[in-house]
Amino acid sequence: MKITIEKRTNKEGDKQSIRLVYWYGSYVDDSGKTKHNRKREQLDQFLYTDPKGKAEKQHNKDTDLLVENIKAKRLVEAASGQHGFTDTTKLSASFYRFFEKVMETKKTNQSSSNYATWQACLVQLKTHCPDDSLAFEQITADWVEGVRVFFDTKAKTKSGNLISKNTASTYFNKVRAVINDAFAKGIIVKNPLTQVKGIAPEQNKRVYLTIDEVRALVKTDCRYSVLKNAFLFSCLTGLRWSDINKLDWSEVSQFDGVQRITFNQKKTGNLQYLDITQQAYTLLGAAGCGRVFSGLKYSAYMNTELLRWCMAAGITKHVTFHTGRHTFAVSLLCNGVDIYTTSKLLGHSEVKTTQIYADIIDSVRKDAMHKIPSIGL
Repeated sequence: MKITIEKRTNKEGDKQSIRLVYWYGSYVDDSGKTKHNRKREQLDQFLYTDPKGKAEKQHNKDTDLLVENIKAKRLVEAASGQHGFTDTTKLSASFYRFFEKVMETKKTNQSSSNYATWQACLVQLKTHCPDDSLAFEQITADWVEGVRVFFDTKAKTKSGNLISKNTASTYFNKVRAVINDAFAKGIIVKNPLTQVKGIAPEQNKRVYLTIDEVRALVKTDCRYSVLKNAFLFSCLTGLRWSDINKLDWSEVSQFDGVQRITFNQKKTGNLQYLDITQQAYTLLGAAGCGRVFSGLKYSAYMNTELLRWCMAAGITKHVTFHTGRHTFAVSLLCNGVDIYTTSKLLGHSEVKTTQIYADIIDSVRKDAMHKIPSIGL
């Protein structure tokens, strides 16, 4: 941060008011113009524009000296932490460099997909604020609010569409995590997030299948047998596409009389032990080596065939592969499995993530009550 002295001449043209200008770097707005982050402090002092006589000249001389002393005092105050920073070294530290350091820890400890989300967030953030020298002294509540508004209303995808509300929420939470980390490490001593609200994610509708619909799929032919087995396996285990696609025979074993798969979730990187039923094991086919579902690919052909297969079974819902995971979760809860156990079987790190399925069950029960036929009242 730097401080300059600004003088403004009044309408009469005989005096100049004085104020200090605090400079916090710059950014480029939507029109490509460079904008400066700054604030001003009006001082209760003035100068004569054209001093006449000894008294007015001495007044100007004394005022200039006083203003310089005030400026020096403000610089000392900023350095000593009176404006929310610990010292000038930390104050001038690069926010983006710190962001990248935090991001690299995600690459080490978590999945590649999460790391890619951090990278995408950083790209969007630099689109909004391309000043590569962005320092912590610029990370004010106003700056954070500007980032929130950008993610929520202006950030766009590569195709030019606005990013979804959930993506905006995810990106803003990454920025919040970095600021909170900086606060925890003492880089800033006042957290600007206390003055800025988050971006609430939207609750997407979870499409799931009933047991009867799953049974209909079992009886219906699918052009790609590997797709049929993999999707039904998801319905019976709750595994994501990414984990089914990479499932290896080395991860399948027998433990305590039942079949078990032991794997690291691709999304979270967490190790999971999952005992599977005999009918789920049957879908794996003959034991071998390498990928279990060899030939399974993510492609438009597979996605189209999944929908065609469902339609042939009389299912009109918009089914995606992830529907299998939703089906597993809803099936457990509908059959009396508690939410904590369901959460563990799904590999969720927090029970609140599983709560959405409990909400679905509530709606299912409500719909069931309204299916009671009229009794003529």
